[in-house]
Amino acid sequence: MAIQRWRPFGVLSSLQKDINRLFEDFWPMHRENLEEGALSPALDVSEDENNVYVVADLPGVEEKDVKLNFQNGILTLSGEKQEEKETRGKNFHRVERSYGSFSRSISLPGEVNAEKATAGYKHGVLRVTLPKKKEAKQKEITIKVD
Repeated sequence: MAIQRWRPFGVLSSLQKDINRLFEDFWPMHRENLEEGALSPALDVSEDENNVYVVADLPGVEEKDVKLNFQNGILTLSGEKQEEKETRGKNFHRVERSYGSFSRSISLPGEVNAEKATAGYKHGVLRVTLPKKKEAKQKEITIKVD
């Protein structure tokens, strides 16, 4: 029969991990933004041989309220989701949509040519294409075996 040492704080630590996991699964936001109470648009970042692509979901945000900035290899997406002002005569039973300012910064893979970047916005989806610099493209090197 094996004897195990009792660790009273081990039980509390395990309980805390379970509770944290519950909250992370319940709210599919990024944890750091959840704590700040900020909006956080969902992003996809991908690349091919010639470009880096960023796609962001921005439902309810108008194109004029979105700003992009690229500096030192970091793309920052910021803007504001305006709240609907007409509430006269309405009794709200549930309010789950978030409004206000948001900002999201991501480090991009490789070096890109920001001067030739293009962006399009349609139906609440922002699509950014950033061409890779020539020297940043992968080169195949042949190895000679003696």
